[in-house]
Amino acid sequence: MNTAAQAVTIIMVEDDEGHARLIEKNIRRAGVHNEIVPFTDGTSALEYLFGKDGSGQVSAGRGLLILLDLNLPDMTGVDILAKVKANPHTKRSPVVVLTTTDDQREIQRCYDLGANVYITKPVNYEAFANAIRQLGLFFAVMQVPEID
Repeated sequence: MNTAAQAVTIIMVEDDEGHARLIEKNIRRAGVHNEIVPFTDGTSALEYLFGKDGSGQVSAGRGLLILLDLNLPDMTGVDILAKVKANPHTKRSPVVVLTTTDDQREIQRCYDLGANVYITKPVNYEAFANAIRQLGLFFAVMQVPEID
């Protein structure tokens, strides 16, 4: 049995550079020092998660936590969420949806597809920074399952 805590990589899929910087800065402020791998579009994020062959085998054994914006330039975050949760190598990876959309149907859809947390980005800068700091504190204590 593995007694050492698994190093969890945070995959951040966020096309707004200002939001991405704010998210990273405030996760760090909360004392989370895990590697953050940023992507600005769904295509490159999916390639990282599923590999060139698209099988997802590349993510077997990786500890991943996915921070996912729903509004991306090339595809919707909902599509990415569905693919992540449908793949045997990534289905247990926690997905935190972080988006400006507070549409109830969209929220329900994300939870139905297996999102672990859904957070609406506050419009106000200070409130957004504060929400991310709280999210960082949550990351510091949460457990991520080992993927077979």
